[in-house]
Amino acid sequence: MQHGKKTHRVRNIILIVILLLLVGTGAYGMSRYQSIKGSVDKTFKSAGITKERDVNGQLNGKKPVSILLLGTDTGEFGRSYKGRTDSMMIVTVNPSTNKTTMTSIPRDTAVSIPGFTDVAPSKINAAYDWGQAATTITTVQKMLNVPIDFYALINMGGMEKVINKIGGVDVTPSLSFTYEGYTFKKGVQMHMNGSRALAYSRMRYEDPLGDYGRQTRQRQVLLALLKQSGSISTLLNQDFISSLSSQVQTDLTFNDLTSLVKNYRKATGAIQQTHLQGTGKMIGGQSMEVMNKGELQRVTDFVRDGLALPHKETGTIALPSAFGEK
Repeated sequence: MQHGKKTHRVRNIILIVILLLLVGTGAYGMSRYQSIKGSVDKTFKSAGITKERDVNGQLNGKKPVSILLLGTDTGEFGRSYKGRTDSMMIVTVNPSTNKTTMTSIPRDTAVSIPGFTDVAPSKINAAYDWGQAATTITTVQKMLNVPIDFYALINMGGMEKVINKIGGVDVTPSLSFTYEGYTFKKGVQMHMNGSRALAYSRMRYEDPLGDYGRQTRQRQVLLALLKQSGSISTLLNQDFISSLSSQVQTDLTFNDLTSLVKNYRKATGAIQQTHLQGTGKMIGGQSMEVMNKGELQRVTDFVRDGLALPHKETGTIALPSAFGEK
């Protein structure tokens, strides 16, 4: 069990790095933003897939967009990185309603990964390992019947630096526990540096809600970070971005990010959040989260509403009915 705790290192909270690129740059003039273009360009890696819709048209038309955020627990990676993702979250940003949604997807969600149906059911976190961004995007799109416009893969090292760079975050723990040498007391606000915040957000096994409780704590730290980011004067300096570039892969170009900063930043002021809730089952000797159709449809509706899209039936590759779900 201890080994499992140490290996489950990257959580959704590290994924806020991309959102900080939206929020934290608002106070900067575009001329200064150009000075970091070279480092930002180093993070680019194509998804290797034809997107379901014209993403440039979405951005140019100031229409709602979606970003699939992925976290990994490996060391620093190069552009050829492969491995299972430890966190997954769909973010939608709507500049018309000035609203952002965040939807956490459990890494153990049972699906039939496109292109790998011979080994189905599989955990959704295998999609990146087997087919990188293209397969991951395809899997999420087919599971929920929602379009994914962009992706971003972020490594653990980046998040701790971000939190330390802003001087830490203030968080009120939702439960009492001790983890990785840090003690947290329910209801008592505390100032957390990077390592403490990550310990708070990554604990899983002592939480009575398991992975779902962990997801709630991740979003709690994420929102605390967003709250502080608007007044950061050092976040996007050249040295910081240069160090961060080795921790991030994304198909958001520099021009995409500048468009997001210019036209979408206000939408991060109102955030709605949810998670896909399943039932734990042992399948083929593995613990997986099986989603019933009603829950899949609820999340499909939530994401599509965030994108101002009409109702559609949820996807077909998750495994609700095959294991006795209704």
